Amino acid sequence: MNWKFWNKNKAKNKKKKSPTREWVDAILFAVIAATLIRTLFIEAYTIPTPSMERSLLVGDFLFVSKVNYGARTPITPIAFPFAHHTMPILGTKAYWDGIQLPYYRLPGLSEVKKGDVVVFNYPMDADSPYYRPVDKRENYIKRCQGTPGDTLSLVAAQVYVNGKAAPNPPGEQTDYSVVTNGMDVNPQIMEDLHVTNYDNTPYPTMTKEAAAKLRSYSNVKMVTPNIKHRGIADPFNPVFPAAYPKYKLDPKNKNFDWNVDNYGPIIIPKKGWTVKLDSITMPLYGRAIEVYEHNKLEIKNGEVFINDKKADSYTFKMNYYWMMGDNRHDSADSRYWGFVPEDHIVGKALFIWMSWDENASFLHKIRWSRIFKGIH
Repeated sequence: MNWKFWNKNKAKNKKKKSPTREWVDAILFAVIAATLIRTLFIEAYTIPTPSMERSLLVGDFLFVSKVNYGARTPITPIAFPFAHHTMPILGTKAYWDGIQLPYYRLPGLSEVKKGDVVVFNYPMDADSPYYRPVDKRENYIKRCQGTPGDTLSLVAAQVYVNGKAAPNPPGEQTDYSVVTNGMDVNPQIMEDLHVTNYDNTPYPTMTKEAAAKLRSYSNVKMVTPNIKHRGIADPFNPVFPAAYPKYKLDPKNKNFDWNVDNYGPIIIPKKGWTVKLDSITMPLYGRAIEVYEHNKLEIKNGEVFINDKKADSYTFKMNYYWMMGDNRHDSADSRYWGFVPEDHIVGKALFIWMSWDENASFLHKIRWSRIFKGIH
């Protein structure tokens, strides 16, 4: 009886939470739960540029799985919830980089596969004036065209992997030259075919299907892909590695007269792969060795020194990937900045949960046909 009396008094003396305290607890729980879901399971992204059109459109909102490839544990753990790298309105950093943890990835359902649409952190932020930790670098979305150990090349805009033509992605588009008999094509036809001109050049962008349809009109004489010639580098639009000459052993090296349509061959580094360091390989792999794998790399009198020791080879510590946009002539991708390290991989794009056309009329701004559409 005495025990029950004591327990009853204890219940009476226990203070009830105030409404304010209950709201604070509920909000705190919601923030923690949402942060764990975003970090370990699934996160929402939006498409800001046309580099993946017409597979993905500007204004598509996606869900991206962290589970497929294994969630990457936070490298910069102290950060403001729901902000990536910059605080809204304030424009200040949304994280504190005083503490940075080693890269680690939880077990996933699969490896990154060729053809996957992948969200990753922009590798060129690693040594730019806007340096950010890996997990706070800008998010990019592209299609994986090459995986670790693959040999990749482009011939007349067709991707080849290990000597075989790679499947062309659905909705892939490129620039075309359109010649008419002097009568302009009806603008409504171009709109219906989703023909665009992002850079205001004489070469409109469209899919192969749209080009075939356009050829069927009587006033159209010719529609041909605007493909750059093999062996001629574009001085106004240099590609990797010519765009980054820092790692040239021989300034006279002319082995990289590549362009966006005719490129390679290039071997994608694989963890454990040992590459010989010479005048041909250094421009290709020097950045990965120094910037992504955090080695001190110097070139002295045409010789390579890694961590103050002379080196004629290097064994990679990470896997790398080759990412490209489906909109081949309007995409800043691996052709321009090279490999994507495995620690930059964020997740796999799964499906579109909303699509918003900013340029459409009020009643047509939502692209209903794209809602809950899977990404292939």
